[in-house]
Amino acid sequence: MIPDIEKLTNIAIQVRRDIVRMVHGSQSGHPGGSLGCADYFVALYFHIMRHNPDFQLDGKNEDLFFLSNGHISPVWYSVLARSGYFKVEELSTFRKLNSRLQGHPTTHEHLPGIRIASGSLGQGLSVAIGAAQTKKLNADPNLVYSLHGDGELQEGQIWEAAIYAPYNKIDNLISTIDVNGQQIDGSTENVLSLGNLQNKWEAFGWEVLEMNGNDMQDVIRTLELAKSKTGKGKPIMILMQTVMGNGIDFMMHSHKWHGIAPNDEQLKAALLQLTSTEEDY
Repeated sequence: MIPDIEKLTNIAIQVRRDIVRMVHGSQSGHPGGSLGCADYFVALYFHIMRHNPDFQLDGKNEDLFFLSNGHISPVWYSVLARSGYFKVEELSTFRKLNSRLQGHPTTHEHLPGIRIASGSLGQGLSVAIGAAQTKKLNADPNLVYSLHGDGELQEGQIWEAAIYAPYNKIDNLISTIDVNGQQIDGSTENVLSLGNLQNKWEAFGWEVLEMNGNDMQDVIRTLELAKSKTGKGKPIMILMQTVMGNGIDFMMHSHKWHGIAPNDEQLKAALLQLTSTEEDY
């Protein structure tokens, strides 16, 4: 199926509107990374993945997605709602008392689309590998996708998982790292440099691709390429270059927007920048 890039881009703009409204509404949350990853999530849920909004926890006979850097829950909740998992109106309950939309995704609220609690960083790759290995054992031909933050790579469990997947030929897994160069305390380079990520993942035995995560056409192209490389003995790792706060000029490139909410004036200014050829809804 040929992707409608304009339509997907417009959905991503709507998702960015959702993000800033959600975080503003609760005066709590993580807008920066969420805004940077909107194009990736829209591409995944509206074009790439075979998934079913009639949610079943076991995920049989469909592609699965796991969010490891769970603090960027606003972008995931928006995309889940807008792809049919629950009503869009529920987004207004984000981080509020008794809401199913917690700051980090959890499972005891039984929110459709969520299979693991995440946000305790470093764990999602292990879970994704386990799910992918289960699909292989069950002769399920569908794929597993996961997303990770670059700062998250400072966690040791990531590298244990990195060893395990190639050794066990987990070749039905497409993982992505959001390489925005920012984390809560500053730039990743200044906090704890990650070095050459391509060389690292290739040395562990992964097939490594790169993409511009804020260019919808390149996101689609690279994810399709990644799918074509599955089943060939290696897990896939995509290094996704993004800009934290993408789409809102006063949030872009700054770690300060990792985890703070816009005030009323900032929300108004942000929404004025998030314009598209489709009506805000």
